[in-house]
Amino acid sequence: MPGRSGDFVVITGGPGSGKSTLIDRLEHAGFARSQEAGRSIIRDQTEIGGRGLPWLDPDLFAELMLCWELRSYRLADDHAGPVFFDRGLPDIVGYLRLEGRAVPDHVHAAALAFRYHPRVFIAPPWPEIYRRDDERRQSLDEAERTYASMVATYTDYGYELVPLPRGPVEERLRFVTARLD
Repeated sequence: MPGRSGDFVVITGGPGSGKSTLIDRLEHAGFARSQEAGRSIIRDQTEIGGRGLPWLDPDLFAELMLCWELRSYRLADDHAGPVFFDRGLPDIVGYLRLEGRAVPDHVHAAALAFRYHPRVFIAPPWPEIYRRDDERRQSLDEAERTYASMVATYTDYGYELVPLPRGPVEERLRFVTARLD
């Protein structure tokens, strides 16, 4: 099994549920972290006029996310202690399922081979903070369906889901750090 999976902690959920804000705060507290693939790929593809955008070519977008997440996983080995991931490889499977796309065998194989801590933190939909922007084009309804897809997908891959409380980022920080092994 590649990596130190027990030290690799995923925070997932639907868009606009406060995941990245929490991971930013964990980084500020001294923890290593990954950057979310989706937003960065959308930004980069838009800048270069690329087709790897979820609204243009969902399959290419998924492949780009796969490459990003595999690289993030490998880079995490350079850090001691826990590394927080802003989504993980199973998110790609959940995204493809949500879009009604086939999950290629190599994506499934990656989600099985590159494991994370068995406990995954999941941010529930949070309508009060949800906002659309240039990279987040999903409706609140789609954000809720994304959350449901992540619940099903991470469960299918054998992870224990720990719902994050809705509350201030400091409360969420304490919640997560209190549950680290």
